[in-house]
Amino acid sequence: MAVFEKILRETDTKKRLSVPIRFLRSLPPFKGSHAVTFEATDEKGKAWTFQCSIRKTGQYPKPVLTRGWVAFVKSKKLHVGDKVRFIKRKNRTTAAISYKVRAEKAIKIFSAPFGHARI
Repeated sequence: MAVFEKILRETDTKKRLSVPIRFLRSLPPFKGSHAVTFEATDEKGKAWTFQCSIRKTGQYPKPVLTRGWVAFVKSKKLHVGDKVRFIKRKNRTTAAISYKVRAEKAIKIFSAPFGHARI
């Protein structure tokens, strides 16, 4: 089940990935902290460790992926317009939760966006 997907913007490719607030419900509990670390496996089976942080104060949590994110972007050679997708899975036998992360490159025809292709 896809938790969320996003077409990347400049800040997403250089500093951090802004994620929707609804993504917080899919993560492990923050337990009073402003950050939680989780692991997601890419399409080749490589495990990536990400940290999702929220504001310590303020009306809106404004979640972002920080630690591990830029390394993932560089490894996948992602750019503005590419897409990333996070998927949460629950093992039916053990009830263990796992996450997948998928990157897709933007396809352009004559410089116009046409779609996305899996890496």
